[in-house]
Amino acid sequence: MRRDPAIYILAVGQTLSWASIYYVFPALLLRWEQDLGWSKADLTAAIMLAVLVSAMASPLTGRIIDRGQGALLVAGSSIAGGIGLILLAHVVELWQFYAAWLILGLAMAGCLYEPCFALVTRSRGKDAKPAIILITLVAGFASTISYPVFYTLSENMGWRNALLVGAATMFVVVAPLLWLGVRKLEAGAKEQIKAKAAAEPSREFLKFPAFWCLGLGFTCLAIAHGAALHHLLLILDERGLSEELAVLAASFIGPMQVAGRIAMMSSERFTSHHGLALAAFGAMAVSIVSLLMSGSSPAFVSGFVILFGSSYGIVSILRPVLARDILGESDFGAKSGALAMPYLAGSALAPFLGSLIWNWGGYDLMLSTLIAVLIVGAILYSFAHRMARHE
Repeated sequence: MRRDPAIYILAVGQTLSWASIYYVFPALLLRWEQDLGWSKADLTAAIMLAVLVSAMASPLTGRIIDRGQGALLVAGSSIAGGIGLILLAHVVELWQFYAAWLILGLAMAGCLYEPCFALVTRSRGKDAKPAIILITLVAGFASTISYPVFYTLSENMGWRNALLVGAATMFVVVAPLLWLGVRKLEAGAKEQIKAKAAAEPSREFLKFPAFWCLGLGFTCLAIAHGAALHHLLLILDERGLSEELAVLAASFIGPMQVAGRIAMMSSERFTSHHGLALAAFGAMAVSIVSLLMSGSSPAFVSGFVILFGSSYGIVSILRPVLARDILGESDFGAKSGALAMPYLAGSALAPFLGSLIWNWGGYDLMLSTLIAVLIVGAILYSFAHRMARHE
């Protein structure tokens, strides 16, 4: 890893891209609700649209990666992300808000974790896991950057100008970094992996029940994570926490992701990928319980941040690793893109579903539902693991 500069370049690029085009939504959601006057359901429908578009585009990005055109994919997607932020900074109507997030969804499909990890796995094979861990250790600080930076910029120059700063970051920093990182990554790829770029990927894996159980199991986790994350500032506001303390709590989710990944690295010799996956599902469920109880004591907010961040930090590494373990390495770009569809669809629906459940019974009902969803997800994942062992 010390001799692989491509991974360090990608780590910085991923950190800034997540901070600029993904975490900007939860970071500014409360301001949009206050300034634009649209409902929670109207606003969260936009991020649902964005991630659904990302999900639908992910199989295409997987095929582009398998054809060896990853550098153009990530650079072009970063530029699209900057354009989306500029449009977002000038919205006055709800349809304009949705149009901007549609473009941001296309950008997410081509420059966030899914394509990045597919590129790393494709080029490094069995050696991909250390590279993925390093990228996520750095990029885990994306929310730590995004929440306070967008809060501070919004306080001093307004949220519209804050978005323009994010757009400039995507144009000037992220696009060149990701393009250079992928070029170096592909240059160091094994020749036998490069030779597969022209081959038509197989779709046989779509016939395996293990594929669908794995995809749907992690989709449940995506729903729980997305709903809790995007509604977090609103939940804490409802429970009487000041905006400054709520932003501070949200900012620590990133470092907790990093802490979870470091803990995973330290415990690798004592546990399996399967054991870590089950532990992550359980820890996230307990974190939601803590958030549910946060109205009685602020101490539960700390418990939520620690467990929520660390469990998702582990999952972001385990997803591509488990996909390779259960489904195999061949045509990994296609497999990764296909698995990303239900996962990203779950992430897309999560904020809007959270708003609907909130309308029916408030945040207590929403959080209780998320706990049940995580239990179902753990069961589906366990089925996938068991089926893979018997194939």
